[in-house]
Amino acid sequence: MSSPLAIGAVSAVLRDLLDNGMIDASAAVGSAVKVTAVAPDTINLESAEEPPRLNLFLHQVTANAGWRNAGLPSRSAAGGERLTNAPLALDLHYLITAYGRANYEAEILLGYAMHLLHQRPVLDRAAIRACLNNPLDANLLPPAFQALSGSDLADQVELIKVSPAAMGNDEMSRLWTAIQTHYRPSAAYQVSVVLIEGAQPARAPLPVLSRGAVDAASKRERGVSVQPDLLPPLPTLLELKSPVQGNPALRLGETFSVSGVRLSGSGHRLRLTHRLAPQPIELPIPAQDVSDTQLRVTLPNDAAAQSTFAAGQWALTALFTPEGESWPRETNAVPLLLAPVAVLAGDAALGLPAVQLARGGVPSLVTVTIHARPRVRLAQTATLMLDTAQATAKPRATDADPLVFEFPGTLTPGQYWLRLRVDGADSLLIDRSGEPPVFDVSQRVTVP
Repeated sequence: MSSPLAIGAVSAVLRDLLDNGMIDASAAVGSAVKVTAVAPDTINLESAEEPPRLNLFLHQVTANAGWRNAGLPSRSAAGGERLTNAPLALDLHYLITAYGRANYEAEILLGYAMHLLHQRPVLDRAAIRACLNNPLDANLLPPAFQALSGSDLADQVELIKVSPAAMGNDEMSRLWTAIQTHYRPSAAYQVSVVLIEGAQPARAPLPVLSRGAVDAASKRERGVSVQPDLLPPLPTLLELKSPVQGNPALRLGETFSVSGVRLSGSGHRLRLTHRLAPQPIELPIPAQDVSDTQLRVTLPNDAAAQSTFAAGQWALTALFTPEGESWPRETNAVPLLLAPVAVLAGDAALGLPAVQLARGGVPSLVTVTIHARPRVRLAQTATLMLDTAQATAKPRATDADPLVFEFPGTLTPGQYWLRLRVDGADSLLIDRSGEPPVFDVSQRVTVP
């Protein structure tokens, strides 16, 4: 495959091909012919000293229909792992324009150019190498042309084909109007196909040797595995269950369960991913907490977890080796909403102080300084609510800094129910352990 330099390399090869073929045209018009590959509006049409010129202009690049689905999908379902380097397949559309000041010069040049491309409908590999790997001193060539030698255009799997393109009067008129210069005799050509491929590391599957495990005694394949039920045939997670029925989110330190099907096996691990976590977090699951239909997991709540986890939505999957198989599998993902915990009374184990409320300033403000578990990242949006009053956290320097909220001084002294919202996840204000649900009395603060 070619590198991103391939588009420029095609223009260079075509220009070189036309330049070499203009020897006969030079004799016919009585002077040397200049071959360029620039935009038509940059050509000086007023100078009487300008020689006859043939110009090659790339006016459009389109995706090649035959190659556009090759190598797909290029990434895994999660989007992070590269599977293939799918080629970028392009068709290049050129306009060849002839310029001449004397009678018939432009027509002669265009005729020679079209005849030359008719005789060479394919840019063979030898011609490409001869043009790009110039034997002259590289220091004498322009830097852009020196770079084109690394395009690998001659080594791509498809040959470069040149064919006339049909361009009607309306399309030609619109093109020259967009260029904003005077029309000159022109011919349109399509060059196909240029294949540009990346060089990033990818993964390729191994050849299939058998359909399922091979029996050591009979040497027979297991074949296709069939399940005598309507459940999913592969390990699947169905639902996350909170330790308190009805709670919409979990907190660090809580134990929850995930129901599913075909979860029996060995080496169970829970994988959690979040948009702000550079790497997935994996939690081992003890064997006694695993059954065929359920996994039980406890979220950590130590000092490391405060900076590793983040409030908001996580994607939860399970990794394990199913019974009867030798390779681990990863299940589908289910959402896990992690609620922030506002530290109101302080936390000696984590070294977090209690919430502070103060009134003062001009104009009068009620300032609330509070810490949260887990820490609120700088990239997250934090909102504090005192009953119905609401304020957004002020900017901070680091994740470890406390959250500071400013409410208007019209907030009357008294007790308020406190809620902390981080990236759409609210702290748990309602106690659902009994009937009926009530407000959690530990989530109340006093405004001075």
